[in-house]
Amino acid sequence: MPPFEQILDPLGTVLGSTLLALVPVAVLLILLAGFRMSAWQAVIIGSAVTALLGILVWHAPTGTSLEAYGLGMLTGLWSVDWIVLWGVVIYNTMVATGAFESFKNWLVQQATADIRVQTILMAWAFGALMEGLVGFGYPWAVVAPILIALGVADLAAIRVAAIANNAPVSYGALGAPIIGLAAVTGLPLMALSASIGKIVAILALLPCFVLIYLVSGVRGLRTGWPLGVVGALGYIAGQYPTSQFLGPYLPDVIGSLVCFAALLVFLRLWQPKEQLGFGGVPLGPAATRSGPGAAAAPSDRVGAAAAVRGLVPFGILVAVVVAWTGPWSPLPGYAPFAPAVKAISSLDHKAASVSFKWAPFVAGTAILVAWLFVLAFLRPTGRQLAQTFRDTFHQMWGALLVAPFIFGLANIFNYAGMANSMANGFSKIGPVFVVLAPVLGWIAVALSGSNTSSNAVFGAFQLSVAKLLGAPPLLFPSLNSVGAEVGKPVAPQTASVGVATTSMVRKEGDVIRYNMSWTLVILAYLILIALLFYFVFPNAMQLG
Repeated sequence: MPPFEQILDPLGTVLGSTLLALVPVAVLLILLAGFRMSAWQAVIIGSAVTALLGILVWHAPTGTSLEAYGLGMLTGLWSVDWIVLWGVVIYNTMVATGAFESFKNWLVQQATADIRVQTILMAWAFGALMEGLVGFGYPWAVVAPILIALGVADLAAIRVAAIANNAPVSYGALGAPIIGLAAVTGLPLMALSASIGKIVAILALLPCFVLIYLVSGVRGLRTGWPLGVVGALGYIAGQYPTSQFLGPYLPDVIGSLVCFAALLVFLRLWQPKEQLGFGGVPLGPAATRSGPGAAAAPSDRVGAAAAVRGLVPFGILVAVVVAWTGPWSPLPGYAPFAPAVKAISSLDHKAASVSFKWAPFVAGTAILVAWLFVLAFLRPTGRQLAQTFRDTFHQMWGALLVAPFIFGLANIFNYAGMANSMANGFSKIGPVFVVLAPVLGWIAVALSGSNTSSNAVFGAFQLSVAKLLGAPPLLFPSLNSVGAEVGKPVAPQTASVGVATTSMVRKEGDVIRYNMSWTLVILAYLILIALLFYFVFPNAMQLG
């Protein structure tokens, strides 16, 4: 049978069709933010609404619509869940064996008593490592108690952990958001990794200085700005080349490890003129030891051997994933079959499709192999392995359910032509849309809590608007993903996970209000970056 021909304007008015196409998005956001429904439940209901609208209003064939939904579920399971699952398993294996705790405590020892050093080392660098491996709000949950133990007030510690988590989110959970974005847009994964990496590299110049200001005020920023420079450039030195040449899997992990090294070397050569505690209060002589270990009690000191035991698993992960997924490797490109459902686009009247490419040797398989090497190194007991998988199930079952359903929803949304109808309406705004592109990502993740879900729902729409406006094709989808990063500190679902280890449990509203102002500051900075790439460096966002 001939491919389904999408309808651009089913209601006969651009405004009406655009608003109707927004209904699935509105349903999702109302269920998540208004009714505080679990994400997987909201996405199932949103899927039903999307399917009904696509079939009844956009006249998509029922059979092929359901087929498109099934292909989307497979994409979510294999392209996203398979990666996220094994990343979290590696983390929980390290936790169960004590390797992670040893590494964390060793890092705390390397900080001086100065709150600025502690913040950049733990919230910025260590938080990026947590985001790169696990994501899903866990950097807040791990980092905030460390900061509280170091003297930061509870609410302030959560805000610092949240703002520090801004830049790394697109590459969180071993690149899951960008992998999802590539799946729904059809854009090359490496091209998206590189374009988002360029934006993130500029975005990452700001947060370290904000963090220093938040914990020590103007006084602390005036004398501690070199820490901000080294923290920002150290992360970028690892993140940027990794995103450009190795893909989206490891920019956070490598960026954080390079940042650790840069900071630890720098602290051997430079110390702030005065040691400050939280709030910029000068510390007394007893607290101002300038060498490593000033932030740790003697009884908690961790030796170098234990620190190495905690660091080697990250080295194994980097080595295996780089060797497996690098541009020299044929493994990720092997795809025995790639079923697809085709349609005729309502925008350019050319063939379009939604598909699932089953590539057995994707990055998730590489991470599974890395975990096997980690097992050989850490040698966990049977009880520790059982604990690893129990913890992984309890932490991730809901998140793992979301991916197949949200990608199923996105496939029907795109296949039926609803994304094109919405893009047609928003394109009437003209070039001003470059300001809205990151804002839409910010809104979507602020209400849904997931960068991956934001990219799944809005990715193809952002690409369609770019085509209609003649904008660089990579720019708007990339801005959607980075805008979603910036919205994380005010996402209720992320906040719920992030406060779980603090006294702010069930006080997510207070946390979100406290985080809002600085989140908007960073969003404004991101809009300036968007304008820079749109008007000054558009070629950086073109397909090569």
